[in-house]
Amino acid sequence: MNTDLNTNVNPDTNTDINSKTDFDKIIDRKNTYCKKWDKYKGKDIIPFWIADSDFETTPAIVEALHQRVAQGVFGYTEQGTAGVREAITSHLSYHYDWSIKSEWIVPLSSLVNGLTFSSLLAGDDDDEIMVPEIIYPPFNFVINNTKRERIRVPMQLQNERWTLDFAALEASITPKTKMVLFCNPHNPGGTVYTEEELLQLQAICKKHDLLICSDEIHCDLILDKNKKHYPFGNLNEDAANRSITLMAATKTYNLAGMNFGFAIIPNDEIRKKFEQDVLEKAPEVSILGQTATEAAFKHGESWRLQQIDYLRENHDYLLREINAIPGLKMFPLEATYLAWIDVSDLALDNAESFFENAGIGISAGVYFGDKNFIRLNFACRRSLLEEAIKRITKAVSEL
Repeated sequence: MNTDLNTNVNPDTNTDINSKTDFDKIIDRKNTYCKKWDKYKGKDIIPFWIADSDFETTPAIVEALHQRVAQGVFGYTEQGTAGVREAITSHLSYHYDWSIKSEWIVPLSSLVNGLTFSSLLAGDDDDEIMVPEIIYPPFNFVINNTKRERIRVPMQLQNERWTLDFAALEASITPKTKMVLFCNPHNPGGTVYTEEELLQLQAICKKHDLLICSDEIHCDLILDKNKKHYPFGNLNEDAANRSITLMAATKTYNLAGMNFGFAIIPNDEIRKKFEQDVLEKAPEVSILGQTATEAAFKHGESWRLQQIDYLRENHDYLLREINAIPGLKMFPLEATYLAWIDVSDLALDNAESFFENAGIGISAGVYFGDKNFIRLNFACRRSLLEEAIKRITKAVSEL
């Protein structure tokens, strides 16, 4: 294996090319301070709630971390090393035809911090930020924490696909509206927005002079082979100049505990304000997180493609089995490993408790803005999904 992480490796010559991963391998995460599994410590509940996978990451990352740890010194580190910046620019160029400048990259210890600092750029206290409803919960609490007003933009289900209601979005804009917080691919629901949809959103933002923060952390997890991810900041010059794009390798390569992500901000003025807030208010990024991200983007492509193949099979299995259970409905996902399941026909008082009593730990839809749904993480070995289906089927039949 080539472990020279200072050499840019095109995915076509990826160093993991001959490495095959067993995604059915049992990884015991109990008693490892694992947030996902320890939530139900001592209980017969299988966790499918938080968005991390149960897969071993690519050997290229493990090897890179071994090499860095072997140095034995972990002092203050450059925030955004030359190696990780090169890896990010190469990754975006190869996969998304997005030619960015290294200086556009702002390292972050978490993308939630990125949402926070983006919100701080949206005018002043009590100004408005638009947020899709349904949405990943931190989108809402960062607005509260930054003393902005939240304007909920309804989403609509069209042809088994969640999309923004663009007419409602524009109708909700007031003189106090300063920003749209956006998520693509969407969490939850798994929508990969088309280029036409993104251009429609960009046109609205241009017309009303709105900033946009686009969380694209799941962009490397496209399940639908007919879909393509378009970074918002790469649509055109206007989109670049009003956008903050948030990305990370963490969801794709199971690196959430490494605390490294990044913002891409082409506009110099916006970037300088954002960087100043990061410098003053955020913890520094982890050297190991930078090491892992560099290895992921330079040497992890073969592993990523193997994982996506496995996730597609998990998705298809879950889609078929969930829709065979009376009272449950699941629509196909275009991206992510987070199933969004309609449980409204079950008329549950407390969906979270119902599924936990069935031995299944899920994320209740009420936290995302719709109590009629649950979110279920299927980035796990198939046997766990099979057991989940058995338990859910039994519990529903006994209602």
